[in-house]
Amino acid sequence: MSAAAPLRPRKAQIDRTATALFRAQGFAATSMRELATALGLEAGSLYSHIKSKEEILHRVCFGLADSFFAGFAAATHETAPVAEQLRQAIVAHVRVLTHDSAASAVFLHEWRHLSEPARREFLALRDRYEGAFRELIARGVAAGELHTPDPAFAALTLLASLNWLPNWYRPEGKLTPDEIAHRLAEQLLSGLWPHRGSTGPA
Repeated sequence: MSAAAPLRPRKAQIDRTATALFRAQGFAATSMRELATALGLEAGSLYSHIKSKEEILHRVCFGLADSFFAGFAAATHETAPVAEQLRQAIVAHVRVLTHDSAASAVFLHEWRHLSEPARREFLALRDRYEGAFRELIARGVAAGELHTPDPAFAALTLLASLNWLPNWYRPEGKLTPDEIAHRLAEQLLSGLWPHRGSTGPA
């Protein structure tokens, strides 16, 4: 996907407010009238800024998808050992999730309300992203840096563990996003080292 143009301030405010409502009560339960009220606008005025609430959902879902892919690409473009690339990919994933936890929660749970063909495109992107983690783990196994009998299962387990983060992460918590990222990376990678109990690849 091509990079999106920066949102105008009013549209960005609408997106933030809508995203918070989508997270709190779900996309389906949020009406345009309710969104307009939360913004202090008349419903008719809101339509001069956006066509529908799905326009916002589309922007949230595909905007975060772009961020996840960009983070993964940055983590894996170097010639570092595969295990280190995987560590950095985990860190990058957590940074995207914690940058805007409301948008992350909507991305993870409300994508089901996208209409076709956007829904199909979103699922294809999700599969491609999971596949990138799967291939990275498989390369690590082939290089003897990682150990798992099933890279696909390992990738799904890793991403499922990471994607639980928006359910408990609080920006005001005692750990910074980077501290959380590095702790999760260490915890999740510990099960993939070739020798149990070691602090890194043999």
